[in-house]
Amino acid sequence: MTKKATNKKWPRVIISGGGTGGHIFPAVAIARGIQEKFPNADILFVGAKGKMEMEKVPAAGFPIEGLWISGLQRSFTLKNFLFPFKVIFSVTKALRIIRKFKPDIAIGVGGYASGSLLYAASMKGIPCLIQEQNSYPGITNKILKNRVQKICVAYDKMERFFPADKIILTGNPVRKEITKLEGKRERGLEKFGLDGSKKIVLVVGGSLGARSVNHAIDANLQLFADNDVQLIWQTGKLYTEQAKKRVSEVGKKGIQSLDFIADMDLAYAVADVVISRAGALAVSELCLVKKPAILVPLPSAAEDHQTKNALSLVNYNAALLVKDSEVKEHLVQDAIALLNDKEQMEKLSRNMDKLAFANATETIVSEVMKLIQK
Repeated sequence: MTKKATNKKWPRVIISGGGTGGHIFPAVAIARGIQEKFPNADILFVGAKGKMEMEKVPAAGFPIEGLWISGLQRSFTLKNFLFPFKVIFSVTKALRIIRKFKPDIAIGVGGYASGSLLYAASMKGIPCLIQEQNSYPGITNKILKNRVQKICVAYDKMERFFPADKIILTGNPVRKEITKLEGKRERGLEKFGLDGSKKIVLVVGGSLGARSVNHAIDANLQLFADNDVQLIWQTGKLYTEQAKKRVSEVGKKGIQSLDFIADMDLAYAVADVVISRAGALAVSELCLVKKPAILVPLPSAAEDHQTKNALSLVNYNAALLVKDSEVKEHLVQDAIALLNDKEQMEKLSRNMDKLAFANATETIVSEVMKLIQK
């Protein structure tokens, strides 16, 4: 059998990127989508040393190689002088990885490791595809736009950033377990030790936590207890100890904090209302699970793209928005008010369902296979 025929049957795929869950989880979803279609596919991840993908990707069952790469700091720092050397070293190592692995395609999901790997792959004539999660692209994907063959996006009007003939509107791939919540509520109640007869709020600030959201929950934690509302509070690692202390002080059963939630499908399954940042992945997941949500856009996000992400739901009456500067006074109060408004909750859920991309992963995998077969 020729190598070309073998590649068509069992593709060899490199997937690169990371830094946050917003990049990692779509990457893992794409990898699993490829595995479903080709169970013997050879898949290798490439990430940045010291970043969370080096832990989360192996936990998902995939091998990963690390590159010595990071971004430029916004403020003046001596670390910026290392940046050119990091680029050279990371591209050189990426070329070595490519020579050894011999991929049929390279997929980038954003992050600096993705830039080095796809640049190296394009130098070797390997077809490349990038998946942009946000309404405003990251710097890596904007740099790569002329070196790749296809660009899968989650929002329309992306022609202002990328060549129109390369764009495919797919939506964001999400973890498959999140798309199937039926029958998981009882498992979730058991896992989190919650009472199914009481209302439950889920707070997720992204994989790294959200400082202002954490402070708002902290300052108003007693309100959950006073209103007999249960809470699953994902804090991120930096706020773990403070949150545990506050939960202990309130001392109410059903109010708990976690630094990270691995089984997000079970958390979504039990939640009545979700409080979340407006990262692209969070917005995509919320649409699929159809949970009434209050979004708190991160104001420092590039070009304020989280506000744009949030408005893509708010403008269709599919979510509520609280400004980051107003969370302490309004966030918890608005969440409790929403819990007590059954009609509003049902309207938000119905409208979210209309905005969901149910087959994003399958569409992206289809584009990947088209490039390989060419």
